[in-house]
Amino acid sequence: MNLPKPILKLIESFERLPGIGPKTAQRLTFYLLHFPQEELQKFADALVDLKREIKLCEVCKNVTEFNICSICDDSARDQYTIAIVANALDVFALEKTGFKGVYHVLHGVIDPLNNIGPEEIFIADLKLRVQKLLDERGFDSLDNQRVVELIMATNSSMEGESTALYISKMLRDAGYGSDRLKISRIARGLPVGGDIEFADDITLSRAMEGRSSYTS
Repeated sequence: MNLPKPILKLIESFERLPGIGPKTAQRLTFYLLHFPQEELQKFADALVDLKREIKLCEVCKNVTEFNICSICDDSARDQYTIAIVANALDVFALEKTGFKGVYHVLHGVIDPLNNIGPEEIFIADLKLRVQKLLDERGFDSLDNQRVVELIMATNSSMEGESTALYISKMLRDAGYGSDRLKISRIARGLPVGGDIEFADDITLSRAMEGRSSYTS
């Protein structure tokens, strides 16, 4: 049976999305086929608006409707504590932890196998941002130099680790010492509810290295 071209085109479009195989793409297409026209139009408009109305924040590169996102525009946030993340979804995840700093979204990680180098993600923008913050002076004294902390919050994959190391080395090589620029890495180890017997050697090693004091 030859499917009509509009159905085939939509199936192919769905198949390009991550995590959607041919069967799921077919089910979604035929489900939408029975959508009321009004609801289908709302769905189509939402897809168009996704690219037309969403911008990248001029400061942190997070997704937003405005030039500056609500996090960067919040005076209550610590603008000198910056969590570096690979994508905007990581921002939403960290926000649930109560983090009170700000973010820098790279929109990817260094991945040579997929031809993604430092120039393809927002690393240069991060360097300029750090330089600008470090050049500022405190309001109470012209000699009161700011201290900036960068929290490397990329994934613990090989690409995430390489990206964190690249950024750290780049900034240190630029002359930013630990007295002005503190660089830390999120702790990694056993997940809550995880069993030690099922953990791999690397996870266990990191859990031991990142251990903290215990108080009863």
